[in-house]
Amino acid sequence: MTRPPREVDVTRIEETVARLCQEAAHVLPDDVYAALRQAASSEQAPLAREVLTQILENAVVARQEMIPLCQDTGTTVVFLEIGQDVHLVGGDVHAAVNGGVARGYAEGYLRASIVDHPITSRVNTRDNTPAVIHTELVPGDRVRVIVVPKGGGCENMSRFRVMLPAAGAGGIRELVLRTVEESGGNPCPPLIVGVGVGGTAEHAMYLAKRAILRPAGEHHPDPEVAAFERELLAQVNATGVGPQNVGGMTTALAVNVEVFPTHIASLPVAINLQCHSARQKSAEI
Repeated sequence: MTRPPREVDVTRIEETVARLCQEAAHVLPDDVYAALRQAASSEQAPLAREVLTQILENAVVARQEMIPLCQDTGTTVVFLEIGQDVHLVGGDVHAAVNGGVARGYAEGYLRASIVDHPITSRVNTRDNTPAVIHTELVPGDRVRVIVVPKGGGCENMSRFRVMLPAAGAGGIRELVLRTVEESGGNPCPPLIVGVGVGGTAEHAMYLAKRAILRPAGEHHPDPEVAAFERELLAQVNATGVGPQNVGGMTTALAVNVEVFPTHIASLPVAINLQCHSARQKSAEI
């Protein structure tokens, strides 16, 4: 006998988004904090080591005092993974997400950074809405909400290029390294570098954004891709950009690559950089 769908009122999603906005702004994920501690212990350059120590101290103060990790509380990017056995009730789910963002930013006294009419007047919407929402149907009867406040400095360094297939791994490597070197201190390194390869133009950009969600130190399940990630991380750290562009061994904490099948004539490659304040929080309803 077929079970009826599980009902989830969208007000629960609104409440969850409001809470996650504040938690993400104030509490650095455990994997990022651990990666920063490891980097501080292994960094050989004195100034770079001092910068990493200050970043760690900032994370402790932000968590204890519940104040933002960074004054730029970002564009609110929300990933909704909705189980196909869920029936959403009570209203428009995207309106609920935006309602949660507005509440979370107001209640948490977080900086509103979103402007309407981006070409002309650029008037602040005053509540950090609308969020950028990615909605995906998945198996099951649960809703997973991931909130990612994405700072402007690192998002501005995003890159995309459609290469010819002959460019291969060497072309991807060259684009990643050039992006990191040209970005310098703008994205606030040490970074998590998200790389999306394949699909179409817009899907490669989505893959790159998804890639920054993967915990630092967790590699792609495909051994070939995982080996490429390790190679890229070593080469990014060999650039000498270092924490906050002061030089040193720690330009990135992780390079995460996500791949998708693509057209025989194409090699789309997208890069999304995440700053050392790699903020994200998730919950399941």
